[in-house]
Amino acid sequence: MGLLLMWLSLLVSLLMNFFPFHANSFNTSLQLSCHEDEKSALLQFKHSFVIDKSNCRYETDSPKASSWDSEGVSSDCCSWDGVECDEETGHVIGLDLSDGCIYGSIYSNSTLFHLVHLRKLNLAANNFNRSPIPTTISRLSELTYLNLSSSFFFGQVPDEISQLSRLTTLDLSWKYDELAEENLLKLKSTILRSLVQNLTHLEILRLDYVDVLSKIPDFLANFSSLTDLGLGNAGLHGSIPSSLSKLTELTRLRLAYNRLSGYIPSSLQNLTHLIDLRLQGNQFSGSIPSWLGNLTELKVIYLLGSELHGSIPDSLFKLNNLEILYLDGNHLGGTLEFDMFSKMRRLAQLGLADNKLSLVFGERNTTNGTTLPQFKILGLSSCNISEFPHFLRHQNELRFLDLSKNSIHGQVPKWIWNTSVQTLLWVNISNNFITGFQNPPTAILHWARLQVVDLHSNMLQGQLLIPLSSIEYVDVSNNMLSGEISPLICNLSSIEILDLSQNNFSGTVPHCLGSLSSSLFALNLRNNSFHGIIPLAIEKASNLLMIDFSHNQFQGKLPRSLAICTMLEYLDFSNNQLIDVFPTWLGTLPRLKVIFLQKNGFYGAIQRAKNTSEFPNLHIIDISNNSFSGALPCEYIFIWNGRKTFEMSNSTYMNAGVSIQVGPKDKYLIYYNYATTLVTKSVETYYGKIREELAVINLSSNKFSGEIPEFVGNLIALHSLNLSNNMLTGRIPLSVKGLSKLESLDLSRNMLSGEIPQQLTQLNFLQSFNVSHNNLTGPIPQGDQLRTFDQSSFEGNLGLCGDPLPKKCGDSEALQPTPSADKEDDDSGSPIQLDWKVVLAGSISGFIVGVALEDVMMTKRHGWFIRAFRRGLSRMEI
Repeated sequence: MGLLLMWLSLLVSLLMNFFPFHANSFNTSLQLSCHEDEKSALLQFKHSFVIDKSNCRYETDSPKASSWDSEGVSSDCCSWDGVECDEETGHVIGLDLSDGCIYGSIYSNSTLFHLVHLRKLNLAANNFNRSPIPTTISRLSELTYLNLSSSFFFGQVPDEISQLSRLTTLDLSWKYDELAEENLLKLKSTILRSLVQNLTHLEILRLDYVDVLSKIPDFLANFSSLTDLGLGNAGLHGSIPSSLSKLTELTRLRLAYNRLSGYIPSSLQNLTHLIDLRLQGNQFSGSIPSWLGNLTELKVIYLLGSELHGSIPDSLFKLNNLEILYLDGNHLGGTLEFDMFSKMRRLAQLGLADNKLSLVFGERNTTNGTTLPQFKILGLSSCNISEFPHFLRHQNELRFLDLSKNSIHGQVPKWIWNTSVQTLLWVNISNNFITGFQNPPTAILHWARLQVVDLHSNMLQGQLLIPLSSIEYVDVSNNMLSGEISPLICNLSSIEILDLSQNNFSGTVPHCLGSLSSSLFALNLRNNSFHGIIPLAIEKASNLLMIDFSHNQFQGKLPRSLAICTMLEYLDFSNNQLIDVFPTWLGTLPRLKVIFLQKNGFYGAIQRAKNTSEFPNLHIIDISNNSFSGALPCEYIFIWNGRKTFEMSNSTYMNAGVSIQVGPKDKYLIYYNYATTLVTKSVETYYGKIREELAVINLSSNKFSGEIPEFVGNLIALHSLNLSNNMLTGRIPLSVKGLSKLESLDLSRNMLSGEIPQQLTQLNFLQSFNVSHNNLTGPIPQGDQLRTFDQSSFEGNLGLCGDPLPKKCGDSEALQPTPSADKEDDDSGSPIQLDWKVVLAGSISGFIVGVALEDVMMTKRHGWFIRAFRRGLSRMEI
């Protein structure tokens, strides 16, 4: 028997040596499949959401859970996409559904919380429909990794998260390139303290865009194991506490976009392992600390927009590992030798824009350009540059180039055509003194991947160079370009913003332009010399948000195909030679907010509205200086501004917002703002943005007759009303006291009679007022705002008396009011003429201060490189 066992043992040994694959197969067959209760929990979790490609944010996202199946060869949940099981027990220990195209709410009774053996849970970049983080998450007590970032969770972070004592990673942040309108999550300081006390193993804590709303608490220093701390845009205020220097293991520190003040503490130099430091968007004092040069492992520095003064310290150029450096939008000054960056061979992203720096470049004939790093992003706006930096000819990897707001003269050099031919996506050389291009290779700008080109506000002459079909944004406004527009422009199949305004273009516009309406969001041809019929034969659904063909010589009628532009918000055909009746057919457009048709040949009575659903969102209309007649269009006036208030969150502005895709997961928003010019006493003042709630009606200089309707007082959202230079009769309605937001009222040059209502003194925001040249009588009300207007606002009414007129009330002389003078032409004008005009600017930055508007000094401000895209660029993988 012993001999038999010996031979059997020898036989098994031989089989194992000669056929090892059998042993492997045997071992595999013994591996456990997933547990049925956990598979059931996963399937119920899947079926509680909508999971498909339509919910994906990016093309590279994958609806992982959609492939889970309870039957067939893939019924083992351990083989499912995003699921990880323990090899010994078969329990589900990992669930990664990030970028999983999930939509729906998650509740405390979700079967997800039955997976009590989970160690890693990643639900990042989904949409949980503003549901709160369930308190039952505390059941997952084995978790070491929890990532709920950018997933539209809402409300208070539950204290139960602090019970997950094994966590080493907690990420509740919102990523910088996908900004929400508000911070969705809130975190009480008491709960933050609980996290510190209980999560003693935590190494990564990301709370960017979570409202903490406090000073940086000293107890954060007790997170002694932290390597990554993110508190960007968390509502923090006060100074940076020196206690943070105790977090000596930190490699990443993000405190950006808070209200931190004071000096950047020198104690931070103890964080010798830092590789990523982001302090931008705060209100610091002092200069860039020289001790930053001692943190030799640094790869990323963000200090833009932080109120820093002084010069850039020499020690910064010793950071040989630095890859990203943004110092834009501070008060840094002095002369900077650009060759200093030659020491930083790994530097790929550099932003120096909008400071008080003067950059000095090496001589043209030296080879210094080859010793500089190969930049991918280069922002040198407002750096006192007078010519194209010669080192650019050696740059082969540029993706973003900003040389705007400098003093660059002459022509773009011919070598530019060989610069970063295969990589350049974005070029901005606006606001310079450039006159043209040296030896362009063809009529086509030939950068293969170019998506955005901004050349506005230069001195460009000649014909328009047409870029390749990849282009999405073109702004050549405010130049001296001339000639006709080539039909090649119709090959721009991806174009979203096209601004050719403020040039000398002439001829007719190519008829094929209407074919671009499926991609175009904004089309601006303002202030040129185009003529002929408006070429907008739109045959299919359109994405157009705004159209500005104003200040040209277009003739004929408004194209009826505009009626299918259901996305249209803004329409300006003013100052042309159009002859037509009022376009009531535009009333079907659900999003139309602004109509400007002034100074054309529109005529006739405006028909009565067919129903109250016409023009549902219109709140700015100017049809002045036409030949409209008949009674005031009372029904339309009520519809146009009939809403009691405009429901706006905070202060938002009218714009065409477009998204530019520059990588698999890199999208950047451009806000192409609509702008306004206010003309008062023949003086034009430019305003950079139009607030969404602004409401304006201008029917002046027509032939309207009849009385001003009493219901006008119900238009409480109205900011400006101009009915001047018509043939209106009757009294000024007493109901005008209800126009509580009114800033401008012009009723001059009509045949109004009676007294000026005392109730007008209640209009506290009134800044411009004119009732001159009517048949008004009686004393001028003396209260509040009306006292601020001079006699030009009241003259031409022989029956009026009292300040500011020289005629005092109570004079025995009985003067009878005389009829108003006949309607005068445009040259005569009234003493105060108030017209609303809109000029469109490709403005990507700037703010409005005041009740409705802010004067931005009649300039277009393009701070695109810093404000609109910096947060997205900070995460670009290049």
